[in-house]
Amino acid sequence: MTILLTGGAGFIGSNFVQYLLRHHPSYRVVNLDKLTYAGNLENLDSAERNPQYSFEHGDICDREFVGSLFRKYTPEAVINFAAESHVDRSIIGASEFVRTNIVGTNVLLEWSREFALKRFIQVSTDEVYGSLGPDGAFTETSPLHPNSPYAASKASADMLALAYHHTHGLPVLVTRCSNNYGPYQFPEKLIPLMILNTMGDRTLPVYGDGGNVRDWLHVEDHCSAIDAVLHNGKNGEVYNIGGNAEQRNIDVVKMILHHLGKPESLISFVKDRPGHDRRYAIDAGKIRKELAWAPRHDFETGIVETLRWYQEHEPWWRNILNGEYQHYYRKMYEER
Repeated sequence: MTILLTGGAGFIGSNFVQYLLRHHPSYRVVNLDKLTYAGNLENLDSAERNPQYSFEHGDICDREFVGSLFRKYTPEAVINFAAESHVDRSIIGASEFVRTNIVGTNVLLEWSREFALKRFIQVSTDEVYGSLGPDGAFTETSPLHPNSPYAASKASADMLALAYHHTHGLPVLVTRCSNNYGPYQFPEKLIPLMILNTMGDRTLPVYGDGGNVRDWLHVEDHCSAIDAVLHNGKNGEVYNIGGNAEQRNIDVVKMILHHLGKPESLISFVKDRPGHDRRYAIDAGKIRKELAWAPRHDFETGIVETLRWYQEHEPWWRNILNGEYQHYYRKMYEER
């Protein structure tokens, strides 16, 4: 099988590239990535030596370029990880989120229809469902109620992809995952941000009162779930993917401090971001029952493994922290 995988130099995408090459060595994996701030080819050093892997630098919104890749590789499946993904950045400016997440998805759908693909997986997020109260969990039939420009753009792309299935018979599947963590995550996200600041004895900026709740999913478990959907999912269906690991943000931060032996006095509460969803929780019963998938990582063990990874890969994150990220960090946290 030849798979065109978009956004494969990002956090989840690069982990999935490596997963595919390990678990399906006969597959041809073509990675299309624009290499924006969160795309990093250092994530894929090992893949570069694999003859089954190819990298293409380009934009999923570039219709002609994407078409040339379909003609060159004739993929049988598309897995769309490519997205502007950070909520805070969508609040600063939504235009790129609309362009990449909606227009780019449409370009991929059009070419997939033209080439009669066997599978199109739209990788989405639990944020399309909005915010929960203290009880309950999102199921695949929960109404969509996105509360940020990022979530709205992802919900739009999901609906567009499912419409292509209903209207054109395109074999589309949508996955909606909870918050991921693990190796190669860009340090604007909560867990790597707190790990690196703790390691450097810097202040840990926590939004609001730290009581926002997220369901955490190790990226390797996310990869195995997408693999299950790719091979056994039913066309036209949505699959929620969750780690069954709800945690308050403040408890995640304290866990990191504990394992690194640093004081809680490093915590600094900062002004909350606008429209911050209070709680997400995923009911992953459908994918567990229909595709026999379950997460393998418990949260605390996964955090310890992730801490160790960042400790052992200092050159990787040093290169990021020394770049444009510093300007962004000052704007989002130090100026609040």
